[in-house]
Amino acid sequence: MSDDVTVDGSPSVDRGRFPTAVTPWDDEAWRGAALGWVSEVLGARGLRETGARQVRVRPWSVLVRLAVDGAGGAVWFKANPPGSRFEAALGEALAGWVPQRVLTPIAVDAERGWSLLPDGGRRFADTLDAGDAGPRAWEEMLGQYAEMQRALVPHAGAIEALGVPRARTAELTGLFDRLVEANGALTGEERVVLDGLRPRVQRWCAELAEAGVGDCLDHSDLHEGQVFHAPERGRFTFFDWGDGLVTHPFCSFLVPARCAVDRHGPGVLPRLRDAYLEPWTADGHSAAELRRALGPAWRLGAIGRACSWGRLFPGAADGTDLAGGGAAAQWLLRLGDEPPL
Repeated sequence: MSDDVTVDGSPSVDRGRFPTAVTPWDDEAWRGAALGWVSEVLGARGLRETGARQVRVRPWSVLVRLAVDGAGGAVWFKANPPGSRFEAALGEALAGWVPQRVLTPIAVDAERGWSLLPDGGRRFADTLDAGDAGPRAWEEMLGQYAEMQRALVPHAGAIEALGVPRARTAELTGLFDRLVEANGALTGEERVVLDGLRPRVQRWCAELAEAGVGDCLDHSDLHEGQVFHAPERGRFTFFDWGDGLVTHPFCSFLVPARCAVDRHGPGVLPRLRDAYLEPWTADGHSAAELRRALGPAWRLGAIGRACSWGRLFPGAADGTDLAGGGAAAQWLLRLGDEPPL
């Protein structure tokens, strides 16, 4: 959070590197309605605020931490933009399907994209930063995440029905085409590069489909800051589903693998790969088959990352480095990177 000092109970507002981004938080009427909803929910549960609010504003979300006299000492309000409004309903559904792996919302307003969540404890990033965990913890985290994905395969249709974007393996080439066509940040030279990649995208999709693993929920941004870690219980809890897609589950591996390599070096990849794939062998797939599938999935995961950058509050990108789709363009170009597997 921001280090701004609060006075007379007013909240500190952390705007990160987007100080001019336009979000609903700047609308007094919206702010009153949102915080009024939070107060009603807390009151109905016998909870009372006990300190100043802390606000984190980004072009893709509004997050408010509220200190309370119960519920672990704090609760979190989150508001999503239209492109990820589904997260509220998805969070509620996940709590029913895989309760041991996610936060159970205190309340949601699915129509407005609002969630009120309990405090999840220590983030995995904090554990790593403190030196209390190393590469082996990444293996445990990815194994638990894969188990959760396997449990969600039968629910793929229901997840789509909640509004989670559809990016099925067989349809990723079409999504790639639409993203390239709509992106105003790509140069002519970059478009030539991506046009040249298109036949390979088709081939990677076909190779991935041959693995026979069903599409399901892909978090699409599974870095260490999006996971809670309780080392004493050996448990990881996954949150922040606003970048989610229904696509091939293996596309999830791209982001955590890159983050783990940044922290520990490329030598960790073989064990991380095998830890993630091991739960999938329970469906009758050989380890060799699954390893072959992970290469094209690593590449195609960049499409989901490019897709997620369109989920911003209306007007929030104006005057920022996100305007015109620059971040999405960079992810599309990473499709050509050779997976270090």
